Amino acid sequence: GDRMWHFAVSVFLVELYGNSLLLTAVYGLVVAGSVLLLGAIIGDWVDKNSRLKVAQTSLVVQNASVILCGIILMIVFLFKTQLLTLYHGWLLTMCYILVITIANIANLASTATAITIQRDWIVVVAGEDRSKLADMNATIRRIDQLTNILAPMAVGQIMTFGSPMIGCGFISGWNLMSMCVEYLLLWKVYQKTPTLALKSAKVEESELKQLNVKKENDMKPAEGVQLIVEKDVTGFEPQQEKEVSCAARIAEPFITFRDGWVAYYNQPVFLAGMGLAFLYMTVLGFDCITTGYAYTQGLSGSVLSLLMGASAVTGIMGTVAFTWLRRKCGLVRTGLISGVAQFACLVLCAISVFMPGSPLDLTVSPFADISARLFESEPLPTITSPEDKPEMVFATGMPNLLNGSTTPANGDPEMSPEPVPLISVSLLFAGVIAARVGLWSFDLTVTQLLQENVVESERGIINGVQNSMNYLLDLLHFIMVILAPNPEAFGLLVLISVSFVAMGHIMYFRFAQKSLGKQLFVCCTPDPKAVSDSSPPGNTSTV
Repeated sequence: GDRMWHFAVSVFLVELYGNSLLLTAVYGLVVAGSVLLLGAIIGDWVDKNSRLKVAQTSLVVQNASVILCGIILMIVFLFKTQLLTLYHGWLLTMCYILVITIANIANLASTATAITIQRDWIVVVAGEDRSKLADMNATIRRIDQLTNILAPMAVGQIMTFGSPMIGCGFISGWNLMSMCVEYLLLWKVYQKTPTLALKSAKVEESELKQLNVKKENDMKPAEGVQLIVEKDVTGFEPQQEKEVSCAARIAEPFITFRDGWVAYYNQPVFLAGMGLAFLYMTVLGFDCITTGYAYTQGLSGSVLSLLMGASAVTGIMGTVAFTWLRRKCGLVRTGLISGVAQFACLVLCAISVFMPGSPLDLTVSPFADISARLFESEPLPTITSPEDKPEMVFATGMPNLLNGSTTPANGDPEMSPEPVPLISVSLLFAGVIAARVGLWSFDLTVTQLLQENVVESERGIINGVQNSMNYLLDLLHFIMVILAPNPEAFGLLVLISVSFVAMGHIMYFRFAQKSLGKQLFVCCTPDPKAVSDSSPPGNTSTV
């Protein structure tokens, strides 16, 4: 249900606003800004409340918000003409604001659900078994990849053969049913795992010691990423309640925000988390930006759907590679290998910028007429070059190439001899698809490092800040596209994206180097007994 809504909400907003991307852009900005500002506060709320209460509350709020949004959208679709005439259209504008606000609440609740289930519950359920934790993380990611394929397909078919209003009703009904099922499943898991009911400093210390003992006796004890058991637990002792002034209550969210970011900076896995966040500063993914560029290069919707399916398959392959590499080389080295694999694949994307068919034109300034682009009343794709440069004509004539013709639509004989335009876009998407193997393996590595190395009392707030960092870099990549939206500048965006990915993996390399030292490049570690004989007992190196 959550995946269906994430896919459909943008489509609904485009339909409502006359095929303009304005509402979708506003919604994306609100969502990114909200998680950026409230990520630490949401995580702190997760830490301070019982696990079952957090999971149930966030689940109900998320699904109820989606259901309410669906109902409002159905009303707007039904009575849009009448709403336009009431109060000079202000009532319809209020409906837009209400939909975006409630949808943002649903996204914040979804963030809380992800933090508590995927970053906290799963650690407790896995217990001291780190291999089980890795398998559970990989399984969750595979399910996520499958839903990313099936959910848009289901909603798209319903909206194609029905209508947007029917799509709203279907999503609302689905979320109502799924909320009941998920609620019951959460209750069953909670009942079968008694340790989920315990959330105290004593339990935290024992859980982390169990994980640390398992880490020392694991097949790869030389990794040396320390599970934080030396954390001063005296700070978690219950304190006497005292009167809190009104000013202190007002300042509390700001203090929580500051403390969350400070705690995140002080984590031993800070560099690994930053490395993951830097991967969000990229246009090399299957989002609306890359899809829009593909359309300008002549790729049809059916071809794009096949490419998205291929990317999901390689993403699932990445989860399989993660579990295998972790067993063979250890967790930290898995992240390093995954990063190298991803970057090697993205080199193809960088090469594609300079291949035949690339619209890159450094003589066209990507920053020219920014104000005109930002305030243009027509949708951005309709803006054409005033001089009708050959590159733009060339791009718009490309759809015929996919239909078996080597002659562009404009019939220019100078451009008809060879079907070379597909070389650049083919290399681009080949690199993007292949890089998903390393990307998802790296993502799972950092996820497990955060799970293992953050104390229980800080899991929520640290992962909340991590989400904020991810959204911050994601927001910056959208701003980058706004500043340079023309196809001629997309090559520059690709090069910038590859540079940020490289910086992210350099940060992770530094983290791995501090963790493993000289053993970083020893992929196949000796037998555990040999390691334990050569290493001091209970040796855990800090990061």
